[in-house]
Amino acid sequence: MTSEALARMAFSFFLGGMVSLLTMTNPLSKIPVYLSLCVGVPAPTAHREAVRACLYAFLLLTVGLFAGVAVLEVFGISYGALRIAGGLTVAMIGYRMLFDTVEPAAQSASGGSFAFFPLAMPGIAGPGALATVIGISTEIAELSGGLARATAYGATVAGIAVTCLAIWLVLRSARWASRWLGREGVNVVSRLTGFLLVCIGVQFVGSGVRTFMAGA
Repeated sequence: MTSEALARMAFSFFLGGMVSLLTMTNPLSKIPVYLSLCVGVPAPTAHREAVRACLYAFLLLTVGLFAGVAVLEVFGISYGALRIAGGLTVAMIGYRMLFDTVEPAAQSASGGSFAFFPLAMPGIAGPGALATVIGISTEIAELSGGLARATAYGATVAGIAVTCLAIWLVLRSARWASRWLGREGVNVVSRLTGFLLVCIGVQFVGSGVRTFMAGA
């Protein structure tokens, strides 16, 4: 594979991973949950919790990316099955975001740290985000050549890092964003994101069906 082809492939995996994860995690939807968890918490502590949550989410998603294929092999799950299951999961989450009117309540952190639970997991690195990175890992596993796979992994990790950085920036300015957007603004963004998630889920299902048909 030429260097130009590798660069195009790297950009494709970076952009695809970043857009999919940003759409799945929907950073703006984390504002109400984050603010509710920060009630009575000093601003420096709240900011530190946001940094830790994004670091935890980055580690969880990166482990999911690299360990996903190994887990599938251990349990004998085919790539096609994973993509269909992941696509259905993503589409269901998008459907709920698109049509549900009830906002999920923030879970209490019992007065302690809330960086890992519930902010990092399942807030940022939830089932949909993990299904997304594992689905990407199956696509990488099907590439021919170690250099191509290493490039794709590196580009996807960069996409995960940019996603977590974007989420941190949103959490860092949560109070300002909440005042600027208002409840209705956050609601509109969530509905649009839900529709995009349904589209991404359908694309995953279609890719899984093609993989099944090719292996039949």
